[in-house]
Amino acid sequence: MSKTALFPGTFDPITYGHIDLLDRASHLFDRIIVTIAVNNTKNSVFTGDEREALIRQSIAGKPWESMIEIDQFKGLLIDYAKLKNVRFLIRGVRQLSDFEYEFRMALTNRRLSPEVDTVFLMPDEQLTFISASIVREVAYWGGDLSSFVPDVVAQALKEKFTR
Repeated sequence: MSKTALFPGTFDPITYGHIDLLDRASHLFDRIIVTIAVNNTKNSVFTGDEREALIRQSIAGKPWESMIEIDQFKGLLIDYAKLKNVRFLIRGVRQLSDFEYEFRMALTNRRLSPEVDTVFLMPDEQLTFISASIVREVAYWGGDLSSFVPDVVAQALKEKFTR
């Protein structure tokens, strides 16, 4: 039986932390659907299509690239999981505050759909401080992004913030 998992997030932008989690998850699952949350209430830097393209470019050439599907969704993640017939959600946990939030979300999702389980993964300890919001802040002020995101993402952020 093929094991498929959803890796949901806004990915605004994708970071080395996200890529590390994909690498880790590729050893646990046969297929991973990176699900880009397109949320109208957030002020995103990139459109859903731009985020999708940046993810594709950022994982190009990775040994597990062929097992990744990328899709966009609106609404409840658990509804999307049911639509895709997926039983596993991948969530990254960098620090205790992440765990508290993710734990509540996992219990909520379990209440809504008991057959869907959440798998928590921790990134490499050198990446635990990286978040998309920090990356956007560094990019806004013209800082060096080389240790946070792939070059293609850094260039896209530079173009966004120099307009």
